[in-house]
Amino acid sequence: MKLSLNKPEILEKYYKEFGKTVITRFPPEPNGYLHIGHAKAMRFSFNLAEEYGGHCNLRMDDTNPEKECQEYIDNIHENVRYLGYKPKNNYYASDYFQ
Repeated sequence: MKLSLNKPEILEKYYKEFGKTVITRFPPEPNGYLHIGHAKAMRFSFNLAEEYGGHCNLRMDDTNPEKECQEYIDNIHENVRYLGYKPKNNYYASDYFQ
């Protein structure tokens, strides 16, 4: 069964850099508190990565600054810890924009 639509040379480049692991992300938007749907997505992202020897990154989708605030960011971090997960890295989508 073919697991990837990527060309073999792209996969080989990836494998050289990261190995044959699964790296996922949990990307909430910090414009409110998390709900049960977020918990389900979090569980899927973290558990899938762990099952395949990889890791999950927390990446805040903070590209709408008018609706986001530090209170929600802090609460998301708290909820991730409360549910027993520890992201390998914490990223912000806004870090990739000027």
